[in-house]
Amino acid sequence: MSNALIRMNPAALPDTSKVGHSQISIAGPSRLAFVSGQVAWDAAGSAVPKTLGAQTTQVIANLAAALQAINASTSDIVQMRIYMTKLNDETIDIAMGQIAVFLNGEQPSLTGIGVDALAGPDLQIEVEMVVQIPV
Repeated sequence: MSNALIRMNPAALPDTSKVGHSQISIAGPSRLAFVSGQVAWDAAGSAVPKTLGAQTTQVIANLAAALQAINASTSDIVQMRIYMTKLNDETIDIAMGQIAVFLNGEQPSLTGIGVDALAGPDLQIEVEMVVQIPV
């Protein structure tokens, strides 16, 4: 089996490729990295941005740094979980617009989860990833 991820949207499930993710991702025989939830904290400890858009930008920067640290790219992401404190159509559009650009056409399995709170009172979004480490 190759190291390439296999993406599936079986006919018996909704076709989520239209909104930028897959129902099923199959990882080949390789190691997996479990990237902890990334929030809008930068390495320097700067203040958390006030808007969801700005927080999402920082979260994506953190996700990109994590991928770089393991020599991976968005094509290696098996699954993402996105946690948001105010999950509705408007906030989904704000966050997913940026995440879609970050993914650059890749369609990992993805789950959006609405939560009451995150690790800090000003945080609005957190994203974790499972990444197949390239061989």
